[in-house]
Amino acid sequence: MISRRTYLGAMLSSIALSPSLMAQGDPKQKKKLAIITTEWRFRSHAWHMGERFLGGYPVKGKWHHPAIDVVSAYVDQVPAGDLSKARALESNFKIYPTIAETLRCGTDKLSVDAVLIIGEHGDYPDNELGQKKYPRYEFFQKVVEVFKKDGSTTPIFNDKHLSWNWDWAKEMVDTSRKMKFPLLAGSSLPVTWRMPAVEMPENAQPEEVMCLAMGGVDSYDFHALEVMQCMAERRKGGETGVKAVQAIRGEEVWKRMASDSWEKGGWNPKLFEACMNRSQTLAQAPTYSHRKPTTKQMADWVKAPMAYRIEYLDGLKSTMLLMNGLVGDFTFAASLKDQAEPLSTLFYLPTNPNVSYSAALMSNAEEMFITGKAPYPVERTLLTSGILAACLGSLGNGQKRIETPHLKVSYQPRKSTFWRE
Repeated sequence: MISRRTYLGAMLSSIALSPSLMAQGDPKQKKKLAIITTEWRFRSHAWHMGERFLGGYPVKGKWHHPAIDVVSAYVDQVPAGDLSKARALESNFKIYPTIAETLRCGTDKLSVDAVLIIGEHGDYPDNELGQKKYPRYEFFQKVVEVFKKDGSTTPIFNDKHLSWNWDWAKEMVDTSRKMKFPLLAGSSLPVTWRMPAVEMPENAQPEEVMCLAMGGVDSYDFHALEVMQCMAERRKGGETGVKAVQAIRGEEVWKRMASDSWEKGGWNPKLFEACMNRSQTLAQAPTYSHRKPTTKQMADWVKAPMAYRIEYLDGLKSTMLLMNGLVGDFTFAASLKDQAEPLSTLFYLPTNPNVSYSAALMSNAEEMFITGKAPYPVERTLLTSGILAACLGSLGNGQKRIETPHLKVSYQPRKSTFWRE
């Protein structure tokens, strides 16, 4: 059970505004932000994330204007429907042809206080595993080149996972540590609202966790992995890393589900039911409402089920399920030691175009840009980046279980950062 002290602490943390959200900022003292993005169009991540620093965003019933000005941008691709030129004209910033010029704003030295890297969307090739080779690492490297040449650094926020390549992702984190600049990354899921607004109790002892989600491979699966990781990391002893992974797809998923236990190759059915019961988009047969789907119905509706089974070094078991056709949201459940019923919640994502969950993420980026301190560990995103790459490796290797000694990533969680109001 969650103690009164833990509950009150969580509520107090939700009431307190971060330094970045308290300061509207003297225009003369505003931080200068450079945006480095793959493309900038309607519903792209530059539209989701970057524009929070142009027009602001709502916080607790008030409109918040960040103490940060976008002064420059680099846009790698310009598709039909590009918005970058219009936004630059509207908000008085300049688009430069190279990343170096973007950071220096046309001068001969670093001239910005923060960098937002957005490597999502655009026309980029896939590798043999089906991973989209977005140039997040390449963008990061270009920024670091300027840091080294100019002898100064700024905080960097990298949208979503660090890289499709594990070695590159780890190098990014190692570089930030070596050069001593703040680095933050990740998606909106860990920081958006939850229904109910529950947190994994600090020092809890979860035995098995699950996320039931929708979406595609090498995209929404990352979001689902972060759902589980932001909860699992709060367990007793903190994060220790991952021992092995296995990806399963198609008819085999239903066979594993029928086994009714992790030990038999499946997962805890109580967690799956708890996740379904938290969903606000659970599929129904025509003319029905809120009927629990049968296994046959689920198999009929979900044409391409996907499961990732993840074994942590300390014994925790984790299952991510992508079930398009059954749900259209992200739900979480965990079985806790000495607790009869699972802890469960919905990670709430308001619909487009009022995607205020991206504001929740950018409020954390803003806090880091203002204070110089990351509000949550970048190791969370490093580990989820590695888990995703390993699971896709399992898919490409006959869906075999893969040992992951390289994912011995340990860290301690910090304050709870999800939005409650």
